[in-house]
Amino acid sequence: MIEIRNMSLRFGPQIVFEKINANISTRDRIGLAGRNGAGKTTFLKCLLGEMETDGGDIIVGKGMTLGYLPQDGIQSYGTPLLEAVKQAEMQIQELNAALEAAHDRVDRHASDPGSPEAVEAWDSIHKIEGELQLREAHKLTMRAEKVLSGLGFKETDFGRDTGEFSGGWQMRIALAKLLLRQPDYLLLDEPTNHLDLPSQRWLEQYLAKYQGGLVLISHDRAFLDELTRKTFALGQGALKVFAGNFTYFEVESAKQKALQIARKASQDKKIEQTQRFIDRFRAKNTKATQVQSRIKQLDKLERIEIDSEEASVSFSFPPAPRSGQVLISVEGLDKAYGDLVLFNSFDLKIEKGQRLAVVGVNGAGKSTLAKILAGEEPFQNGQRMVGQNTRLSYFAQHQTAYLNSEHTALESAVQMSGAGEQAARDILGSFLFRGDDVFKPVQVLSGGEKNRLALARILLQPANLLILDEPTNHLDIQSKTILREALQNYDGALMIISHDRDFLDPLVDRTLEINPQSHRMFWCNVSEYLDKVEREEHLSGPSKRPVSKGKALNPKEERRRREEERRRLAPLKKRVEAAETKMAKLEAEIAAWEDKMRDPAFFSNRPGQKADMQAYDSTKRKLERAMEVWESAQAALDEAQGD
Repeated sequence: MIEIRNMSLRFGPQIVFEKINANISTRDRIGLAGRNGAGKTTFLKCLLGEMETDGGDIIVGKGMTLGYLPQDGIQSYGTPLLEAVKQAEMQIQELNAALEAAHDRVDRHASDPGSPEAVEAWDSIHKIEGELQLREAHKLTMRAEKVLSGLGFKETDFGRDTGEFSGGWQMRIALAKLLLRQPDYLLLDEPTNHLDLPSQRWLEQYLAKYQGGLVLISHDRAFLDELTRKTFALGQGALKVFAGNFTYFEVESAKQKALQIARKASQDKKIEQTQRFIDRFRAKNTKATQVQSRIKQLDKLERIEIDSEEASVSFSFPPAPRSGQVLISVEGLDKAYGDLVLFNSFDLKIEKGQRLAVVGVNGAGKSTLAKILAGEEPFQNGQRMVGQNTRLSYFAQHQTAYLNSEHTALESAVQMSGAGEQAARDILGSFLFRGDDVFKPVQVLSGGEKNRLALARILLQPANLLILDEPTNHLDIQSKTILREALQNYDGALMIISHDRDFLDPLVDRTLEINPQSHRMFWCNVSEYLDKVEREEHLSGPSKRPVSKGKALNPKEERRRREEERRRLAPLKKRVEAAETKMAKLEAEIAAWEDKMRDPAFFSNRPGQKADMQAYDSTKRKLERAMEVWESAQAALDEAQGD
């Protein structure tokens, strides 16, 4: 158990945490929610003891181990990959060292095997070997290989020096070490940032079965929803606990916000009435006592403050210019980098109104395909044909390379689009470049600001085909939601490379899977594609998965499967929804009781006080039982969805 008692932290005048309290058990699966700057990463560092708080206590149970994955900044070198990951299992490494030392002691007393020292050494050997067997040390290499393969490393990588791997792969190495070590608590800060879709899916399934506690920061809603069962919402110095995943938190926080607004409106009305009474009768001696009483009431009144909301991106794309039916196509495409063949006689056609997701392992050629279609990458053989009146806008994954670091945000927007300064300022304003922010040089912008600037530049260009390579990098959940809604209303064609299922699913109606030298088209969204692939692997094993170049799967079969799955899951989902509704009702009742308790008169020796406290305690017990029912129903649904 990790217990947080009255934890407080300030950065200068900014309050990060103000006497927050929480408990985290080794069975908890917690998602951290909150706007950028709310203190999510800081919260993890406080748990680890890496950041000193201004007050309060963090109590970690005796013997409990914590494992932390930061967003970046980890570098490994000097050791072959497989050995480096195995070394992370410190307990096994220490036991092996102790075993070697015990054997050395036996060797030193070989001439007198019956001596007390030799006997003690043999006792140590038997004890250590038993401990190694208990920890399944003989399976360490197999476990390490399994984790590395799941995270996208090839067998040929296992002997490479870890220093040969780039930044994104360094984070995968750090994650592999962490998973192999199996601490009691995993504290993960954006673990999917550097993972492709297959690796992300593997990690999701691995963490779903993980035996320890999980505290997770992620901007991937689908990943959060799949893995978490509780949400800690951080903001304005407070920590609020919600008994559900991120989607549940969003629904419940919206309800609480509406209730908060209603309570504030009621309080404001009462304050206004009281102030009118004070102003009207302040000068009358006969009312002096009543006036003073009401003044004291106002002074003591705890004013309800509405939680402020961070501004988020809000925009819409220009109407798509008219075009021919075929916007762009490639035929017989060959593309290779030396001996690495990415495409061999590859064909693809994107037509008016099509919405395509492109998925596959890193290095399979997704970004290369986007560059070829955008006309920014040469190829060896084949044809690239642009349709009549095709207007193409391309968002590159590494957008920094396309921005002039000497330009201001405003100059960059105007230069890209040719639009007037006022039009550019209006668009930049909707991307959170307010006031003098538009005059910031590109070189001082954060990764998120550069991403928003790049998106703004695309918005200023009317297009009937958008090719977007990882457009959600550095965007928080709220900004991704706004971008997704804008793309849903966009009337042109889309090709999107992304590993964010929640972002992709409402946008696309087909999924192109790219593997080295092969591809397949699926007439479905990304989640349905993953389900299809997992069924194939379950039936034939991953190594026997059929590769059918360019083969389309039967849309009727997919629709029938989805309908059968919907009917099978409907009763389970109904149980979960009913439990969530009951929990929300009870949480509102508890909030109402606690609101009454803020009045000191509530605890005075008044008639009905005991009955009120009993009712309050009874409601809390009902909520605990409702949470148990919800957990049982959710577990049944999770198991059914995993079939």
